[in-house]
Amino acid sequence: MRIQVKNSPVFVLSFFMKGEADMYDVVIIGAGVTGSAVARELSRYQLKVLVLEREEDVCCGTSKANSAIVHAGFDAVPGSMKAIMNVRGSKKMKALSEELDFPYKQNGSLVLCFQEADIPKLEELKARGEKNGVEGLEIITGNRIWEMEPNLSPDVKAMLYAPTGGIVCPFKLTIAMAENANVNGVEFSFDTCVEDIQAMEDGYRIATGKGVFETKCVVNAAGVYADVWNNKVSERKLSITPRKGEYCLLDKKVGDFVSHTVFQLPTKMGKGVLITPTVHGNLLVGPTAEDIQDKEGVNTTAQGLEKVASQARLSAGEVPLRMVITSFAGLRATEKGEDFVLGEAPDAPGFFNAAGIESPGLSSAPAIGEYLAEMIAEKLQAKKKENFIARREDIPCVAESSPEEIQALIAKDPAYGNVICRCETVTEGEIVNAIRRPLGARSLDGVKRRTRAGMGRCQAGFCSPRTMEILARELKESPLALTKAGGNSKLLVGEK
Repeated sequence: MRIQVKNSPVFVLSFFMKGEADMYDVVIIGAGVTGSAVARELSRYQLKVLVLEREEDVCCGTSKANSAIVHAGFDAVPGSMKAIMNVRGSKKMKALSEELDFPYKQNGSLVLCFQEADIPKLEELKARGEKNGVEGLEIITGNRIWEMEPNLSPDVKAMLYAPTGGIVCPFKLTIAMAENANVNGVEFSFDTCVEDIQAMEDGYRIATGKGVFETKCVVNAAGVYADVWNNKVSERKLSITPRKGEYCLLDKKVGDFVSHTVFQLPTKMGKGVLITPTVHGNLLVGPTAEDIQDKEGVNTTAQGLEKVASQARLSAGEVPLRMVITSFAGLRATEKGEDFVLGEAPDAPGFFNAAGIESPGLSSAPAIGEYLAEMIAEKLQAKKKENFIARREDIPCVAESSPEEIQALIAKDPAYGNVICRCETVTEGEIVNAIRRPLGARSLDGVKRRTRAGMGRCQAGFCSPRTMEILARELKESPLALTKAGGNSKLLVGEK
């Protein structure tokens, strides 16, 4: 089944020539992990659904720059939406990873306590987690601390162990849900920035840079901009403050420095600087937590990265920060009520919020998607499809394949024998697959998110030209038209 992706100039021209708006059952604003989760769950129903995304691809906002953690759920206030969705989402993640073929590992998490006087706080955290429904929580003391994690600081007095904590690839998770939604009939319109929303008698009119869309229901999954769209249609105002977090990513050579995700006792600003392995074998350290006003403020700073380093050394004094290969920053959408805002706005029928989705938003996404989709389906009296396609296969990964599997791939397609990215052992076959599949890559970063080409030690220093050649060939575009991440991020300027 071939699904049209509405991001071409031809669509825009024909749209304005008609002089009328397309009518949808549901329009989702935002193709991050939450919007993609809602889209995937709505694709189970006989509904006409459209996702509007201002960037050139899925997973380009908050969802691409976070800790990649599936939180166990011990931190959120019992009874809050954060607590409910976190635990539900965490419990869904393993089965979902098998169904949609994305990397996930239940490696367990630790919360460190450095003062004897703070051990009661660990006990409070354990009791909170148990009330939230988190299984297997345990407080560890004595030599067992270093038996579990030999590199931890000798100053650790006790730690909370949560065996159900995990790690995931946020890119692969988001892309998997979006692809599966698309295959099941959900349309995506990229490079489509929402400019205004107005209530109609039986729904909403959404003005964008690509024209006007009409819909019976809206899902507001716009990240740090979710308050803007809620406040256009509801008197129950939201206020979202971007909270910037800076990170350091370390080389795979030190990916085994810890085996669990290591937190420090949380504060009102969050769960603090963590140290964790990633599902791809790197080591991740961060984030900071700084409230800012700029909703686009994703720059790193010398002060922020120094804070990451100094805070990480409290947990493990010998953190190998000399092995940093890149740093980055992301924004968390912190709502003043300090909880997820989920469901239909009380004075705006058909307008469903998925707002204030900060940590543990990634962990909660599968549960949020199901929760909102069920509410919307009930409102629209939608019936489930009989032909819903539940499973999806990811791009074959040569770096993680056996010699026999690699030979089989090459026999089927010789391009799988041509290595393009040496750091991550990504082949031409994988890059071509990333471009040709549903919602395929159209930029250098799009390829990177799907294949890891450019994510290794050299950070795309060697593979970019070869990846660009493949992109230009597959997209039938001039190399001058290629971008790093859509928009004005052109990679080449001028001709010789």
